[in-house]
Amino acid sequence: MLNQLQDVYLDHVTSAAHLLLLFLGFRIGTPTGWLCVLAAIGVISLCLWVANFRRARAVTDTPTSRVASAPQGYVELCGQVRAHPGYDRVSPVSALPCVWYRYKIEEKSGNDWNTVDHGLSSDTFLLDDGSGQVIVDPDWAEVMTSRHRQWTQDRRRYNEWLLMPGDRLYAIGQFTTIGGASSSLDVEGDVGSLLSEWKTNQTELKRRFDLDGDGKIDLKEWELARRAARREVLKHHTEIRSQPGSNLLRKPVDGRPFLLSNFDSERLARRYGLWTALQLGIAIAAGGSMVAILTTMAVR
Repeated sequence: MLNQLQDVYLDHVTSAAHLLLLFLGFRIGTPTGWLCVLAAIGVISLCLWVANFRRARAVTDTPTSRVASAPQGYVELCGQVRAHPGYDRVSPVSALPCVWYRYKIEEKSGNDWNTVDHGLSSDTFLLDDGSGQVIVDPDWAEVMTSRHRQWTQDRRRYNEWLLMPGDRLYAIGQFTTIGGASSSLDVEGDVGSLLSEWKTNQTELKRRFDLDGDGKIDLKEWELARRAARREVLKHHTEIRSQPGSNLLRKPVDGRPFLLSNFDSERLARRYGLWTALQLGIAIAAGGSMVAILTTMAVR
């Protein structure tokens, strides 16, 4: 469920929660009830203010990197969306070609619309900025896209959000190179595994290392086998590190925002800035109203 919420416009969802709380306050109608409602609104808005402020700062303060020269860690990238070669994905709702989708299907029951199905893709895709490509893992990303469609058919309402091949993509997240020169390899572990493999073929092991021909591998001969295994492992590790690694963009391990959008960075910064100001204003208004109610209660 949390993964489903990552790409939903949570500010809009919580704005609806604010309205519900206000309705609850009017229904209760007592000063104590209003204090509880306003406290809840204030806490929600403060949490959203912090979240939007962090996103706004991430977008405005993180410099844009090129894939070919991007450092390991938290980066901002801009490029074109690409599908993996030979891998064609389509939306399960509209059958349109895409690299990422989210959908929600609702069915009308009286005056209400009830969700009957929803889905979110988690397959990786590519971002290409001309200098290189990075694999984007959209799990736990907050995805914002202009490609939103809504239509009604046979008492059902369909909502669909897409990222499509060729879209301009803004991305900010954890950049990691897997394999290649940055490969994390366990020499001693691999030596042990190779020796265990050799021990399963005693005939070949003795042919190579039974130097005195007594049909057994003594400690001195076993040390020679260990040295030979270490040489083979080091040679194999050198070959691995000489190969180009795969670049991956994914959720930051330190909890910083992971954003994917076909909006440009200026539009995103404005969006987060407006929501930051709005949520702070709501929190201040809620706090001021609580002070007014408490003052009135004290006067009485």
